[in-house]
Amino acid sequence: MTLFKLAPALLLALLVGLAGCSQPSDTPAAAPGPLRFERASADPVKHGERLSQVLGCSGCHGDDLTGQDWSDAMGTLWTANLTQSAAKFSHDDLAAMITTGKWPGRALMDMPSFLYTGPAPADVDALVAYLKSLPPSGAVHPEPSMSEEFRAMQARGEWMDSPTRVAAMSDKGPPDLGEAHAFGHFIIRATCVECHGMDLAGGKEAMEDEGNPPPDLRIVGSYSAEGFAALMRTGTAAGGREVGLMSKVARRRYANFTDAEVAAVRAYLVELANRDL
Repeated sequence: MTLFKLAPALLLALLVGLAGCSQPSDTPAAAPGPLRFERASADPVKHGERLSQVLGCSGCHGDDLTGQDWSDAMGTLWTANLTQSAAKFSHDDLAAMITTGKWPGRALMDMPSFLYTGPAPADVDALVAYLKSLPPSGAVHPEPSMSEEFRAMQARGEWMDSPTRVAAMSDKGPPDLGEAHAFGHFIIRATCVECHGMDLAGGKEAMEDEGNPPPDLRIVGSYSAEGFAALMRTGTAAGGREVGLMSKVARRRYANFTDAEVAAVRAYLVELANRDL
């Protein structure tokens, strides 16, 4: 693990199976008002729990959200024990950590806050409410301690801390396909771009030692609605295939999308493929 590896299961790992109301279809559900994730539960804490799974919090912070050791040759780096942090810091401090990458007193090192600049404040509030509902457990982990090599890379601009990445990427996102696909665009901007890039074109290097690099998501244009829903729900692609990291991420995170969210993501990606952007 290096400092530059994006966790699939954040935050991806950003899950509890709460069912949506609609069936998979080619047309995304309308999202009235500010764009936000569907509320599969009227309880803000349960809504926040689902968001913590969809957005993959456990991928970096562990299944129990008590933090993990990501240290390597570049330095000592633990992800925070979120149960302890939620007890220590205010609601506003936690919301700022999620959306700006700033912890009280310092910048976060590798929190992918650039993904979370889009969700509505009500969704962020629900996520914080869920974190604050957790009883504190486990240890408080040490502050980051980075190597001289790492600091030299940072000075050369070869690595950005979390607030710097937010500033650099806040106005970037996948292609805008118009109002009809705004809901899918919103979901993808908060999730898929983590591995597949802002242009959704995939990458050249494998993530997490998973073999093949992330593919261009325009490949979804070849999936039926049923096939894509099966991939999201079970991690199994056409022909019963496992597709590396995606299979794990789907089962851990995207299985908790509502039916309308799955349909919106597919509709956006099919349109993107059709337009050949």
